[in-house]
Formats: sequence, structure tokens, C-alpha cells
Amino acid sequence: MDIDDILASVDRHDASSPESTALDYQLLTRSWVAERAVSEVLPWPGPLMERVMERIRRQIEIIEDLASTPANNNPTLNLKLSILQTDLSRTQYLVRSLLRQRLAKLTKYSMHYLLVISAQGSNSQPQSQSQPNSQHQQPEDSVPPLPTDPSQTTPLSSQEAVFLNSHQRLLATHYGSSFLNSFPPQLRRLDDNAGGTSMIQGPETKEAVFVRCLVDEVRVIVPPGDGIEEEMEGVTMRMGDVWVVRWEGVKKAWEKGEVEVL
Repeated sequence: MDIDDILASVDRHDASSPESTALDYQLLTRSWVAERAVSEVLPWPGPLMERVMERIRRQIEIIEDLASTPANNNPTLNLKLSILQTDLSRTQYLVRSLLRQRLAKLTKYSMHYLLVISAQGSNSQPQSQSQPNSQHQQPEDSVPPLPTDPSQTTPLSSQEAVFLNSHQRLLATHYGSSFLNSFPPQLRRLDDNAGGTSMIQGPETKEAVFVRCLVDEVRVIVPPGDGIEEEMEGVTMRMGDVWVVRWEGVKKAWEKGEVEVL
């Protein structure tokens, strides 16, 4: 029995294994690399994470069963345990690192993403633009509400959205008790945009990233701005090309799976 057979035995109840396991691990690695390379939070890979977490739970159960088996009945038991534990640690590292990268960006741009998901759950303007000032204005009043539909939290998962809302409310309450409550009511909001300058910081989409083309050709998009009035197509990447381009120029191609971030 070789290493591939041992790892495949973890998914012996999955009809699509081991090809499915190898593909999911590749997708997980790509998601992790992309999340580290891009400043904005990428869409939550829900189905992929559900499959990965199910395999982790099943692998832990198999390791526990093997660990309770007498070693004298199976001379290769220690080797199997070592390989399975190493593979489990490798997958757990990717999952933990992916979640930490997302949490770091969520807490850094918390108000930005709360406004994004709040706008998805309502056809009206975000709360920060429609709620008037009052004499009883508190910092936590500027925290946008969560959508009533848990599925309308893209690019966050529903759990991330709940965490982010709670995090921002605690932070707003802390700011209020520390210093903001001593300010005039109109200066207590955390999303003030008076004078045309917004207090809300968002991720930088004009950053440069390394990407590899995975299809025959991909057009790099040039978004409006910097003297360009409307979106236009720029240069063309060919299969296998590795380029340094702006993230906003290849974001749509990445979402389609036409390029991968390196």
C-alpha cells in the first residue's frame, strides 16, 4: 500500500474519490493563495469549504479509530497514522490561514463590507446616507443592519456577516464610551462623509497581482477612471502566460476561472 492508497482510504465512502479529493485540495490551495495576494475579501467558497470540512471530520474519526487499534495486529499502523496526521495537518493549516486572512481584511474594512451586504438586502439607500442626524445619535447607530436573508451576504459567509456586525457594534460602543460621546451629535457617526470625504476605508482594487492564464486567451479589462470614461478591453493574455496586472483588470476573469492568482 502506497501513500496515495492510504490517503484515498479516508474517502472510501465518497464515490468521486480520490479525484474529487485532489481537485478540492487544489481549489482550496488556489483560494488560499488568492486570498493572501488580493486586498479585498473574495467570495466565500461555501460548497468547497463544506466538502473540505466534512473530509477533515471523517479523517479525524479514522485517525482516532486507528489510534485505538493495537499496533501488534497491524505492522504498518504507525506509518498509516503518521501519513494521515501529516495530511490532516496540511489541510488544517490551509483552512486556518485562509480564515485568518479573511478575518484580517474584514476587521480592517469592517464598515465597508457591512455597507456592501446591507445594500444587498435592501433596495433603498444604505443607512449611512439615509439616516438623519439627531440629538441622541450614538456611534453604534451608524452600524448598518444585516440583511434579513442570510444568503444575501456575498462576498461573506453568513457566519462572517454576523461576526462582523457584532465586532463593529462592540467597537462603536467602545469608541463612544471612550471619546465620541463627548463630541457633538453630528460628529459621532463612524460613516460620516461630510465635505465629500468618506470616513469609510475600502480595499485597494488597483493593486498589482501576479496571474497565470488558464484558457486560450483572456482580455485584460481597463475599468473607467484615470482619464478613461468607460470600460474597455486591453491587451490579451494567452494560455500559460504569467503577467503582473491590476487586480481590477482581471477580477472578472478570475471569477470565471480563466486565470489564477499566484
